[in-house]
Amino acid sequence: MSTMTIQIRSKGIITLPVELRRQYGLVEGDILSLVDLGDGSFLLTPRISEVSRLGEQVSQAMAQVNVTLDDMLNALNEERERYYKEHYDRG
Repeated sequence: MSTMTIQIRSKGIITLPVELRRQYGLVEGDILSLVDLGDGSFLLTPRISEVSRLGEQVSQAMAQVNVTLDDMLNALNEERERYYKEHYDRG
């Protein structure tokens, strides 16, 4: 654990040191949660988008089995056609 000094600028803006941003992969637009610990201390943690996290998991799983997005979309279209024929095709 290290201690760093940062300054509050106009409108309450603070800048996280570049070392921390690089270490934790933080970029402009990322969301952080601030928890007031009640004793004058604060806890600042990155808040990872659930959609981004799940999307990354899907992307990694697809890469492991060598499946492309086109493969997934084609399979989805085939499944839709099969479902339609089973449930709605009267011919």
